[in-house]
Amino acid sequence: MSIIIFIVILLVLVLVHEFGHFFTAKKFGIRVDEFGFGFPPKLFSIKRGETEYSFNALPFGGFVKIFGENPDDPPRLALGEAGENITDPDEDRKFFHKAKWKQAIILFAGVFANFLLAWFLFSIGFMSGLPTSISNEIKNYSVKDVHLVVISVLPDSPAALAGLKSGDKIIYIEKDGQATDYISPATVQSMVAPGDKIEIGYIRGKDPTYNMIEITPKDENGKFMIGISMDQIGTAKLPVLLAFREGLSLTTSITKGTVVGLYTLIKEALMGKGSLNAVTGPVGMVGIVGDAYQFGFVYLLSFSALISINLAIINLLPFPALDGGRLFFLLIEKIKGSRMNPKIANTVNAIGFGILILLMITVTFHDVIKLF
Repeated sequence: MSIIIFIVILLVLVLVHEFGHFFTAKKFGIRVDEFGFGFPPKLFSIKRGETEYSFNALPFGGFVKIFGENPDDPPRLALGEAGENITDPDEDRKFFHKAKWKQAIILFAGVFANFLLAWFLFSIGFMSGLPTSISNEIKNYSVKDVHLVVISVLPDSPAALAGLKSGDKIIYIEKDGQATDYISPATVQSMVAPGDKIEIGYIRGKDPTYNMIEITPKDENGKFMIGISMDQIGTAKLPVLLAFREGLSLTTSITKGTVVGLYTLIKEALMGKGSLNAVTGPVGMVGIVGDAYQFGFVYLLSFSALISINLAIINLLPFPALDGGRLFFLLIEKIKGSRMNPKIANTVNAIGFGILILLMITVTFHDVIKLF
């Protein structure tokens, strides 16, 4: 079931991205030859106007074929009324014949569509009741059904070895025979000290079963820890207009955080300090989708929005074969006042695509290793 849900999410996110390119290209009068659902081999197709809508066997996203994306393509010929060869009347509708600012908008439109989708999904989440930290104040609306939730668990930490996972709700804590009625991050931190084991009660997902575990704090350079980050999370259910306002605010906040996190990851990788433990590929994503699905539909919406933001930001990187790389080539052409050599641009993009595929294979292999 997790695999099917992941494929559906990936299909929607990529199709929304490609629809951004499709919509803006059409608006600027550029001919779009094909909008593909999934990747070849082709199962069947439908022709509507000048665009072929194809349905393909591999359901991992989609693509658009925009007329004249490759400036190396020779001019197409057509038959005139007298049977002579004439230049295709659509020649001026080629992508690379359009102004640079129009090309830039078309390339950026896919990324923008993913941001819009994330905003929409978060807004729907707020209307349905989105899990929200009590630290995020929403004017005139209180967060209800508050619990102390485990946000993340460090690998091989005492909490991880005891079985705690992100998303678990801590509802009971006891040390030295003393329990507390009010559970907060400060409560847990006050009990993480040298001494006896800490007894923690928690519930997971929709399962009402009460689980009890014992955790012995670990001495880490003079500081005692159990290896979790936590926050008090409740449900915020908002009216439509406020939901869209808060959805936009949350999208902006997560986008900033994602940019900072990606910058840190790339910086550490260039300094030789990077680790694949911070990166999750398709196999790992299937597991995360399964966890989100168990917690409920709203969690799945939020997860999809997060992936949409990540997809947008990664596509903006100035790396060959990505939208950001093509935007970077446009900037170079604008500065030098002439078009880049198509053979060089195509070669660089091909190399970049190969590197991305190799990186994906490496990350996927690492995901599989972590399963064992």
